[in-house]
Amino acid sequence: MGYAFLGPNLLLMTVFLFAPIVWAMQLSLQETIGFGDPEWVGLDNYVRLLTDPVFWQSFGNTIIYTILTVPLQMAGGLGLAVLLNSVLPARGVFRTMIVLPMVISGVASAMIAVIIFYQSNGIINKVLVEIGLDPVEWQSAGAPAMASVVITAIWLRLGFNMIIYLAGLQGVSPELYEAARLDGASRWQQFRAITVPLVGPSTFFLLIMNIIASFQVFDLIFVMTGGGPGYSTSVLGTYAYRNAFQIREQGYGAAIGVVLLVVTLLLTYIQWRTSRTRDLVG
Repeated sequence: MGYAFLGPNLLLMTVFLFAPIVWAMQLSLQETIGFGDPEWVGLDNYVRLLTDPVFWQSFGNTIIYTILTVPLQMAGGLGLAVLLNSVLPARGVFRTMIVLPMVISGVASAMIAVIIFYQSNGIINKVLVEIGLDPVEWQSAGAPAMASVVITAIWLRLGFNMIIYLAGLQGVSPELYEAARLDGASRWQQFRAITVPLVGPSTFFLLIMNIIASFQVFDLIFVMTGGGPGYSTSVLGTYAYRNAFQIREQGYGAAIGVVLLVVTLLLTYIQWRTSRTRDLVG
């Protein structure tokens, strides 16, 4: 009976998840140019990665993007969750406004960001010019381009982090805060000694999910910068797409995808083994 219930999900996962992963691993051991017959080359594509400077630049950009976005997403989500979990006028409206980007597709959200950060006549640069400041080179300089992507990513993921932390805060007993107040604890002391430890499982879950999402980012960067200028915002996802579907080197693009999968699994495993709060209730 159990397998009967699991069967449909297992079938879908096999067809749309496990089979493509196996096929990608097989493809990564081949050399394919365009639509010609593939040639078996073994580990040559992986050896090529070791000497590809663009791959390492994309790998470094992925790590930088993760380091910049994940802590800010989680800190902002926790702060908003604490604020909106208290008695606040129209807090339902504020919750809806923060969560709203989650229901918009990634491409549509990226297009909104393009309008905001467009270099020649974007909203931000227009405001800067109006107040007498120089416009920012959002598309022609590497650091501003990465900054625009990071800001947009934080905006898009903030609502998800807030919802998870709100769910975790619902499980914290109000009596704990009342006892802390009676003992003279300040709001910061209550936050540090009660809130942060008791939302540990939520933090563990969000850390894994945010790291996976940041390493798999594609649509946001593809629409906003295309990986440019140069390769200053290129990440593993966009570089794999470029090789597999633009240059038509599917084998090399698959090898990049396999590396991305292995790195993501490794980071998830390390976090799982080192977390002390994943099994706590709260």
